[in-house]
Amino acid sequence: MKLHPYFSLLLAGIFFVSCKQESTPEPLTEQSEQEFEYVVDQFADLRVLRYQVPGFEELPADKKKLVYYLTQAGLSGRDIIWDQNYRHNLEIRRALEQVYTRFEGDKSTNDWKAFETYLKRFWFSNGIHHHYSNDKIEPGFSAEYLEYLLAETDTELSGEPFEVIFDEADSKKVNKKKGVDNVAVSAVNFYDPGITSREVADYYASVDKGPEGQQIEAGLNSKLVREDGQLREEVYRIGGMYSAALEEVVKWLELAVGVAETEQQARTLELLIEYYRTGDLGVWDEYAISWVKTTGGDIDWINGFIEVYNDPVGYKGSYESIIQIKDFEMSRQMEVLSENAQWFEDQSPLMEEHKKDSVVGVSYKTIIVAGEAGDASPQTPIGVNLPNNNWIRVAHGSKSVSLGNIVNAYNKAGGTDRLKEFAYDEEEIALEIKYGELADKLHTALHEVVGHASGQLNPGVGQPKETLRNYRSTLEEGRADLLALYYLMDPKLQELGLVPDFEMVGKAAYDGYIRNGLMTQLIRIELGDDIEEDHMVNRQWVSAWAFEKGRQDNVIEKVSRDGKTYFNILDYQKLRQLFGQLLRETQRIKSEGDYQAAEDLVEGYGVKVDQEIHAEVLERNARFKSAPYSGFVNPVLEPVTDAEGAIIDVILKQPESFEAQMLDYSSRFGFLGAQ
Repeated sequence: MKLHPYFSLLLAGIFFVSCKQESTPEPLTEQSEQEFEYVVDQFADLRVLRYQVPGFEELPADKKKLVYYLTQAGLSGRDIIWDQNYRHNLEIRRALEQVYTRFEGDKSTNDWKAFETYLKRFWFSNGIHHHYSNDKIEPGFSAEYLEYLLAETDTELSGEPFEVIFDEADSKKVNKKKGVDNVAVSAVNFYDPGITSREVADYYASVDKGPEGQQIEAGLNSKLVREDGQLREEVYRIGGMYSAALEEVVKWLELAVGVAETEQQARTLELLIEYYRTGDLGVWDEYAISWVKTTGGDIDWINGFIEVYNDPVGYKGSYESIIQIKDFEMSRQMEVLSENAQWFEDQSPLMEEHKKDSVVGVSYKTIIVAGEAGDASPQTPIGVNLPNNNWIRVAHGSKSVSLGNIVNAYNKAGGTDRLKEFAYDEEEIALEIKYGELADKLHTALHEVVGHASGQLNPGVGQPKETLRNYRSTLEEGRADLLALYYLMDPKLQELGLVPDFEMVGKAAYDGYIRNGLMTQLIRIELGDDIEEDHMVNRQWVSAWAFEKGRQDNVIEKVSRDGKTYFNILDYQKLRQLFGQLLRETQRIKSEGDYQAAEDLVEGYGVKVDQEIHAEVLERNARFKSAPYSGFVNPVLEPVTDAEGAIIDVILKQPESFEAQMLDYSSRFGFLGAQ
């Protein structure tokens, strides 16, 4: 599970191997602690930032090499997410990048500027669909202009890959709306066109999932295709689908084994290699268990087909990689949450039968990101809790991490103007400025460590992806949010030394959540649209439910002042109790697999938008220059070699521009042709 930054922070391309596009070597700049420039670029509704990697220079050579090898492994699989996101993305990317690097005509025209913006948006989203709304990105230039550019640069793009940029086909990457065939109307490339949700459900109901109580994540690393009228899986493995990229991933992982910090770490990497060679999900579970137990080193990683948010029915994992260096000071401060995870479970408002008797092995660390790829880049989570397989979490525990330098970059690159526009009064603004960052960090920690680890299914109830189906992800994220919210106003946090004043931190957290859930997150969608992204949906159904249920007791008031709407919390303790009631109900829904209740909650509170408030929010937000979405370029790790070619050091530098990094990645890591 991953926590996205949009709640509280206002929170490689196709090149055929025989014909790689020419690109200029990527300009680099030395990283400096002084006057660090966080903002790289801004276009459309997007902003590209840099992040620093404090402490990297102090690592010994072998640990630097380990970070380098793992980062290269992650980037080597970059093309996979492009193809997973949409079947024509790689071919489109190859063509657009060739146009960009070869065109020598007039670059001062509005058409060319629109083309540049489209390409940057395309890079940012790893494809033709917006990374957050899932809607197809509008080009802003005509088909005739693109035909002109293609002809001028001797570039081939025709048929459906050309037409889909401009027509209405495949308009939604992921569609989880009620009342439609979610698989059939989603363009994501996990299923052959024409395959239906019913066929997917029937197929995975019939496959062997392993022993009862220790089931594999069936379908996680494959595409479901139709061949001679029958459905079968194309497994992601060496010798199978995505083989060329996975061979490169494995090459770098094998080098990483040679500089592993511990025997356990080396064994874990070897299991990951075996998984990529075989595609065996039983090996993936072995790897996940070994990875959870690999806690002794300073370097860690996430690599694999992991999160299922991009699958409308929750089976298929998107490729991602995050390379991590331990943030020693913050991790020491936050270990206390892990040590007290059982207390939080025991004291929670869940029904007794839904509580775990033993919360096993929950670990929490604040880490420093050294590199990201796939579904984690350019957009990135701010917190991650893995593995996702429920029985492994119960029996062996999980790892929860907060991406400390990513959170820091968001904070340093932001401002307070939007806060001042939407906050109810000066007290709310002051609370956010003084306690907001701490509240954000604690919300992330509680969400990941305690939230995702809490609760259990009733005996005999299937996994949520089978029982709750298209509502599974938003229910789980909302459940974790609710547990975090419930405890953010608890004196236990002050008793544990995590906050100076639990009440003030809790108030800042509640103000920010309600303000975002009912208003400010609406800047990310077009007027008239429903909310569809799982995290946005969960923030609205949590906030809207609490607002409605608290009306009689005047818990939250809706205020109109000078033609502007505000939501003002009148009773924070009563709001906490409402969060507890909703947490209890959400866990019941998950524990019992109550699909109808999930549908009623999500559709009733989380999807539809108050159009008057939405129009007002967009109008009030229009004067701000900062884009609503942010993502990151990665630092570049540059090896230093001796006379024999052996790596003796690794230097970290910052890329000069977004486009330079994207072209460089396509040139060096473009291992897949059109699949």
